[in-house]
Amino acid sequence: MNQYSCEQAMSSSRITAHFQGIWVPMVTPFHDGEIDFDAAQQLACELATSGIDGLVVCGTTGEAAMLSAAEQSMLLDSVLEAVGPRFPVVMGLGGSDTRSVVSAVQRYNDHPLAGLLVSAPSYVRPSQDGIVRHFQAIAATTDQSIVLYNVPARTGVNIEPQTAALLARDSHFVAIKEAGGKLQQLGELLLDTRLDVLCGDDALLLASLSMGGHGAMSAAAQVRPDLYAQLYHLVKQGRHGAAGTLFKTMLPVIRLLFSEPNPAPVKAALAMQGKVRDELRLPMTPMSSAGQAALAAALEPLMELPVWTASDRDAPREGCLLQLVSASNIMPAVRQDDHRHHG
Repeated sequence: MNQYSCEQAMSSSRITAHFQGIWVPMVTPFHDGEIDFDAAQQLACELATSGIDGLVVCGTTGEAAMLSAAEQSMLLDSVLEAVGPRFPVVMGLGGSDTRSVVSAVQRYNDHPLAGLLVSAPSYVRPSQDGIVRHFQAIAATTDQSIVLYNVPARTGVNIEPQTAALLARDSHFVAIKEAGGKLQQLGELLLDTRLDVLCGDDALLLASLSMGGHGAMSAAAQVRPDLYAQLYHLVKQGRHGAAGTLFKTMLPVIRLLFSEPNPAPVKAALAMQGKVRDELRLPMTPMSSAGQAALAAALEPLMELPVWTASDRDAPREGCLLQLVSASNIMPAVRQDDHRHHG
């Protein structure tokens, strides 16, 4: 495996107990059916230098369900070799059997991670009490921070806000990726829990941030990660008009990226950019030809937007589409816990 230099993106201050900003669940590149570790490291480094706040390895977008336990570990080690430990990396985990998930969690206790992204048990559809006890069993075996992952369309069960609030009494649980598709539930999480609330539905990203959401774990963001970082900072700076203008430009691509099962459209877009091969593992299949044609057409105007960099937090880029506010009116964006203390 090649090792890439990402020093310009990394500093010890980037690791934080708080989950705010834009986090990207990486695709897993393949070559002739096997993980392409070189492509994974290159992609991780490019994302780490784009202005985002962290990476997720082996999330849904990473086709984790199609990777063996050994492959998952090797992929994580590869990404950490490229960007860690000074750039935040989260490891995704899930499963139906609590004992198996606990065993998997223990494999990563010695890894320099920002945390673990753990979904509710899938398929078995446990009660809310069963969900609580499942996560409590996990927390009892690790010192890693835990991000709850609520994605009922995939697991078949919803983590209710009251359940999340109960789990949040344990300091292991620091955030939730909310992908239930309901803004009302997202609002309840913001009001009634101490968790950082990350949007998991890309089409709801602007609405989530405008409600006070703390960021996103966005699969679509890896196509133009800088624009998602820009959107986050525009909202945090109170520049809602500029944020709305940008999001309207992003939305057609977001819709196409989820018009077919994830991550096929995201991989198609990255393949168009020459970053990965358009290859998935069965039962996942590549995006349809018609879908790819529509995506290529929609990507063209998005890719023409000026590149946003972290330095643009303090001053708009010259000639930028969103140069709507003078530099004197911009408040610097900082990473901070803007709602409550994490114990």
